[in-house]
Amino acid sequence: MYLPDFDYYSPATVHDACLTLARLEGGGRVLAGGTDLLPQMKNGTLAPTALVSLKEIRELGDIAYVPGRGVVIGARATQNGLVRSAALQERYPAVCETAHGMANNQVRNRGTIGGNLVSAVPSADLPPILIALGASVTVAAPGQTRSIPLESFFVRPRCSVIAPDQVVTEVVIPDQATTGSAYIKFGLRRSGALAVVGVAVSVVARGMHVDEVRIVLGAVSPTPVRACEAEGLLKGNTVTEGLLEEVGRAAGQGCRPITDIRGSDEYRRDMVAVFTRRAIRKALGLADGTGRSR
Repeated sequence: MYLPDFDYYSPATVHDACLTLARLEGGGRVLAGGTDLLPQMKNGTLAPTALVSLKEIRELGDIAYVPGRGVVIGARATQNGLVRSAALQERYPAVCETAHGMANNQVRNRGTIGGNLVSAVPSADLPPILIALGASVTVAAPGQTRSIPLESFFVRPRCSVIAPDQVVTEVVIPDQATTGSAYIKFGLRRSGALAVVGVAVSVVARGMHVDEVRIVLGAVSPTPVRACEAEGLLKGNTVTEGLLEEVGRAAGQGCRPITDIRGSDEYRRDMVAVFTRRAIRKALGLADGTGRSR
């Protein structure tokens, strides 16, 4: 299939990009990597009158640690950029591992963190681990910017809080005393599969005593969702196998999966329970039943 006709703009600044989008009155779409947008245009799902490219706004591709803020990731940073980032590898390697498990190498060279978030696909891999780490997004509009907790960013499948004249400019993972974090997913093939179930965990622990925990589920609700009941069971307690079983069950009962060709809702709930236990073990550096670190 061919792309439909469209106008093309390539502004040099975020401010100009926002003004261009405002002039287009909802008819324009932001182009970053294009790995999701262009296929939708080809199959007729989207038909914008114009694309506003961010490729000339070089600073949006940067990833750096900023004292007092945390790790700041430009919205144009690619998934392979996340994999290779020294700042992320040092502080939040779970983000690097998550990015490495996405799609294939060619797509990771083009796909961007901003596009992955704005697409608001329920099975996306990056949102759960970023929410588990308390990340926020910076959004620019004509004449103003604001910071939005990523947990509040998603509205429903394929819909975020972003308005037509707004641009996501960066993702910020704040400084925190995280003991460990992890994201694991279940897909129908070994490489590049969409998540049937995804679970992200971030913990602050003293030994096996958990002081703080965030558990975020992907692909089992219209948007990424915190497993608050499961978190409450684990927070303030010492990890045991019995407690992990209870936490896993609570996570499975607290989501809203669909039934589709990849699995039934009941199957997904069972997988949430299993993968929640595994993600907690991995975040804590514990071994599974075979003695391997999980």
